[in-house]
Amino acid sequence: MAAGHHIETMPRPSLGLTHLDRALGMLIEIPAAIAVVAEVGILLTSVFSRFVLHQPLVWADELASTVFLWLAMFGAAVALRRGEHMRMTALIGKLSPAWRARVEAIAVGTPCLFIGLLLLPAIEYAQNEWVVETPALGLPGTVREAALGVGCVLMLCVSGLRLARHGWRDLGFVALVLAAIAAALYLGGSQLQAMGNWNLAFFFILLLGAGVLAGVPIAFCFGLVTIAYLLCTTSTPLEVVPGRVNEGMSSLILLAVPLFILLGQLIEMTQMAKAMVAFLASLLGHVRGGLSYVLLGAIMLVSGISGAKTADMAAVAPVLFPEMKKRGMEEGELVSLLAASGAMAETIPPSLVLITIGSVTGVSIAALFTGGLLPGIVLAVALAILARQRISESNLKDVKRASLQVVLRTFVVALPALAIPVLIRTAVVEGVATATEVSTIGIAYTIVVGILVYRRFDVKRLYPMLVETASLSGAILFIIGTATCMAWALTQSGFSHDLAHIMSLMPGGRWGFLLISIVTFIVLGSVLEGIPAMVLFGPLLFPIAKQLGVHEVHYAMVVILAMGIGLFAPPFGLGYYSACTIGRVSPDAGMRKIWPYLGALLAGLLIVAAVPWISIGFL
Repeated sequence: MAAGHHIETMPRPSLGLTHLDRALGMLIEIPAAIAVVAEVGILLTSVFSRFVLHQPLVWADELASTVFLWLAMFGAAVALRRGEHMRMTALIGKLSPAWRARVEAIAVGTPCLFIGLLLLPAIEYAQNEWVVETPALGLPGTVREAALGVGCVLMLCVSGLRLARHGWRDLGFVALVLAAIAAALYLGGSQLQAMGNWNLAFFFILLLGAGVLAGVPIAFCFGLVTIAYLLCTTSTPLEVVPGRVNEGMSSLILLAVPLFILLGQLIEMTQMAKAMVAFLASLLGHVRGGLSYVLLGAIMLVSGISGAKTADMAAVAPVLFPEMKKRGMEEGELVSLLAASGAMAETIPPSLVLITIGSVTGVSIAALFTGGLLPGIVLAVALAILARQRISESNLKDVKRASLQVVLRTFVVALPALAIPVLIRTAVVEGVATATEVSTIGIAYTIVVGILVYRRFDVKRLYPMLVETASLSGAILFIIGTATCMAWALTQSGFSHDLAHIMSLMPGGRWGFLLISIVTFIVLGSVLEGIPAMVLFGPLLFPIAKQLGVHEVHYAMVVILAMGIGLFAPPFGLGYYSACTIGRVSPDAGMRKIWPYLGALLAGLLIVAAVPWISIGFL
């Protein structure tokens, strides 16, 4: 996943503000880190009790989901403080410093407004849940649902401190812009109602698009536009919003998100990824285009473990790029291949997108994990063929074929690391553990192997890793929560029926529908990021696909790969900028060179779409 880029043009904060920010950071980060550890502990205990002691813990899922909601909200607050919520900054970077500061102030003030509007309904919602008792632990529902209210208070404090760093002119500009929009909506309420469902275009295309382009974090854009729509055009009480946000973040399947993020970080820290890359390099490093194949193979292997694309690229690129540059490869080509490999690996299990799409559409996670492998391989082959033609290695005279002894030695060193993808996939597909639980087995295995086999486990890095896990998880889960709320509002308006009707009338039957879906998700992936696009449109489009005779796993692979191409396509795709940051290459270097790679991915995607067996042949 790519977090939004943090462009700041604020004056340096006063010493008092700095101390206050540090204290608030500790108040948020310590409980967030504890929640991550608790989550791992609860699920690992549950797996051990069920499969070793044959005594299932009936309360484990309930406690895990309660802790998870608190983790999501503390993580969302950490992400807001660090500026790590997903956002689009392509246009902000082109503004003059003065205008950039004003637009950045809007990007901070808008979340502040959304959280302020959500706070009271969230508190009332939590109070109303007091009479509801959880079935296994007998706890009042408020213990769980209060997480959103507490998270709102913390995010309000964070936003307040961030606004305090801006000058009075910037703050006045924010107040004026938001007040003008609010007044226009209030005065135009009756006209908006008279427009019928056409008002959806105003709220969810015009208003939402303006917010996203202005660099407002996407999660808060979704939430604020949904509230504006409900206030202006319906009589729905705002208490519905916290309920829907909580519902979006509460799916038990999503517990896997923070755990796979943590697993990816542990694999990088214990240098397991380095061992895998070294083995692949000893096998293929001497052939023409060999290191390109190693990069693609390593991304596929690591992707099967971490589930998060940024973690995959960060584990592989720093190990391979110095040697690739030494061989005379152009950095623009390298970063293009890296970005394209991130898009290629979107369906390699246990991808977070697979887990998300399973949670919002009800498709079997085991089926998605089985179906995701071959489409990824098809795209990898397409990229390998292109990379061999395009990436010239002008300095191969010192490169010698590794001896059999070296290959065997690197294989033995890499074997414990290579076992993890096999362990994870086997455990899920054979039903030994759920998609949620299997990540904890991977975490335990990685810690043991890291300490005993690789002798690399830096305890000092553990706390920052836990906070980073909470931050990235919070950003992902909060966006899922607000997107779920927005999807609910769209469904209530009858939009989903209209969309279903229009798309079912497309010429070409299911093939026409698949082509329209590919175009739609490439655009959505570029503008909205992957997971929000899936949460928003997955529940709407999957039933149509089924109605037209498209297998749900086949459809999932097509839309996930299309979304991945959009996510890594410049100028808007955030994934592309993440690849540039990780590879330490200027975005300009790859901007022109990436298009052939995206073309190869599109060709591979069309093959996957045209041949359903690639996705469903092994089910």
